[in-house]
Amino acid sequence: MKWFLIFWAGPIVFLAGWYWLSYYDMNFGIFMLSRQVHDLTFEIYGKILGVPPETIPPLVARAIVVDSLVVFAIIAFRRRKAIGAWWRARQASKSSDAALPSKDSLSSAP
Repeated sequence: MKWFLIFWAGPIVFLAGWYWLSYYDMNFGIFMLSRQVHDLTFEIYGKILGVPPETIPPLVARAIVVDSLVVFAIIAFRRRKAIGAWWRARQASKSSDAALPSKDSLSSAP
């Protein structure tokens, strides 16, 4: 599971880092991080896909969100017994706390 998360998060972190650094032209002398490459990359992808280049980043962000939901659903499915036990324990502690009267709520009448 650890490697699954690493191989899922690694490309996302790499892509987000490249996008952020190249968008703000923080290239540190590396041509791949320049704004020219950023604009050229999205221009090429826009021509290949037949969409305006400025619509590609929101599409990629939406795809990352959907993929992340799928990954977390897989993780939740694999750990469903532990999650179910945690949920039942949580509900049991809530109901037992509500059933016991607190000292402040007791009447001081004789």
